[in-house]
Amino acid sequence: MKIKIISVVGARPNFMKIAPFIRAIERYNQTSSESHGQNINHILIHTGQHYDISMSQSFFRALNIPDPDINLEVGSGSHAEQVGNTMIAFEKILRQEKPDWIVVVGDVNATLACSVTAKKEGVKVCHIEAGLRSGDMTMPEEINRLVTDRLADLLLTPDKISSENLCKEGAAENRIVFVGNIMIDTLEANREKAGALNIDTLCADNLLAKRKVKLPIFQKNSYALMTMHRPSNVDDPVVLGPLVDFLCDGVAADMPLIWPIHPRSEKRLKEFSLWKKVCGAKNMILLHPIGYHEMLRLNMDACILLTDSGGLQEECTVLGTPCLTLRWNTERPVTLREHGGASILVGNDVERIRAEYKKTLALKRKPMRPEFWDGHTAGRCLKAILEYKSK
Repeated sequence: MKIKIISVVGARPNFMKIAPFIRAIERYNQTSSESHGQNINHILIHTGQHYDISMSQSFFRALNIPDPDINLEVGSGSHAEQVGNTMIAFEKILRQEKPDWIVVVGDVNATLACSVTAKKEGVKVCHIEAGLRSGDMTMPEEINRLVTDRLADLLLTPDKISSENLCKEGAAENRIVFVGNIMIDTLEANREKAGALNIDTLCADNLLAKRKVKLPIFQKNSYALMTMHRPSNVDDPVVLGPLVDFLCDGVAADMPLIWPIHPRSEKRLKEFSLWKKVCGAKNMILLHPIGYHEMLRLNMDACILLTDSGGLQEECTVLGTPCLTLRWNTERPVTLREHGGASILVGNDVERIRAEYKKTLALKRKPMRPEFWDGHTAGRCLKAILEYKSK
């Protein structure tokens, strides 16, 4: 018996989640062909929502993901443009390939668009990372999650809180399978490779290298790390200005602060006349956007991480890196300290950030591994698909 599965990725966060799933399919095909000849015909589709092709390709190579079988090349645009163009292109693929399952991951526009299109074409949908909820309907990702989970036939959850969310929303129990966090599969598969990287070498290739600024020698727990890209933090000068003051005059005054800077953030800093201050701050190390292994290496030895990224909250939980989450809510509450994780919500209020920053510096690393965050989630995902029976 053959089964055809189409997996969909649309943006960089998806790549880290689909890599272990692809490896699980490869392992299954190898073992099943040796035993009884059953295999999976897998097609990987990149919608091209992440329109920087070279950056996408570098991530595919770094994570050992095969080149996509199909690239829809949707590109940039408004949310409506991305969703609409993806649906138009994806519908043609479904009618041509006639798959048994569509697998979507995460909460990007491609996740929503391909789920809606698949259901209209009568194709079963599996959502990996189902049930995450922030409760914030101003986040486009929250709308994507809600619609996808309402439509999906199979809901694979990363933690028990997510399973409970789905039950409260009325999802049938036979649709929900608790499998664990597939992002941690990627972390565990790449921990050794990331650990071999040299931090001094990583930081030498920084935005200010031409100035030949002398860099410190980076030792474990001797530096802070940050990422920031969400519109709520960078698109308003009234918000971004005080954040920059705190980063430059507070954090960077205490220790080296490594900041791999997102293109959106760099653009806003320049637009709001804040770029000069950031570049001139002592101990500020501005990096170009970096790859998965480089970011994981920096996170391994940072004494504190400031971020508005959900995925990094999860990494900090397993690595034990104390984390200040620059958001007022999170769809990943299992990562919060109140649930045993490493993170605390601080929003973008500088006084709150400053207070929690001082408290957090006193904390020691405390790695925590929620149930099924064990590096074997992808296998459970595939097993759930193969054993699925509708009722």
